[in-house]
Amino acid sequence: MSDWKQKRFWKEAKACEAEAGFTVELDGRRVKTPAKAALVVPSAAMAEAIAAEWDAQIEGINPETMPFTKSANAAIDKVANQHEEVADMLADYGDSDLLCYRADSPQELVMRQEQGWNPALDWADQTLGVRLDTRTGLLHQRQDERALAILRQSVHALNNFQLAAFHDLVSMSGSLVLGFAAAQDWRSADEIWRISRLDETWQEEQWGVDDEAKATENLKRTAFLHAKSFYDFS
Repeated sequence: MSDWKQKRFWKEAKACEAEAGFTVELDGRRVKTPAKAALVVPSAAMAEAIAAEWDAQIEGINPETMPFTKSANAAIDKVANQHEEVADMLADYGDSDLLCYRADSPQELVMRQEQGWNPALDWADQTLGVRLDTRTGLLHQRQDERALAILRQSVHALNNFQLAAFHDLVSMSGSLVLGFAAAQDWRSADEIWRISRLDETWQEEQWGVDDEAKATENLKRTAFLHAKSFYDFS
């Protein structure tokens, strides 16, 4: 990560066209990834977002303030080199999807899960052609193999940039279905995030808010919303 620890040396960051996509130039010099690959992204909107991040750096380069740059680097340096492995890992969420494991009590929580999660499973049935079964408790039960195969194929069809974003949509929510729902605009990303946190919200209502846990959740929410934006630009 030593490449990130340099001071600002450019006057202008600008998005521009490149071979097979778009890139960012710093005073006419094209940006590269940490692995020294060409930073070529699939859309002008993504390149403009990255250029804005570089332009916003004042003295030194702070990667924590450059989420689009970091996500593009991950897509190029990491996902592109292990697309199959990443896709398989995310597809595996379908067999243990958050939305499928339900409480048996108290009744209010049972009802909240039904009202919050059943519509997402219905959407997956209608849009993705997959009906995942629900079960009570935490004991793993294998989903239908055909349904899992359809989901796996859909994950593998994502390009490297989409998959980089999809990684956070799925891992942050704990749900493959909600990852697809966010990517395909079933509801707003913020609403989908709230749906994914249904159990945690219930616990907060019963026992109060843990400040440290809330701070962690806020960071995850920010990452989830960024992942949706990055996916849209992909």
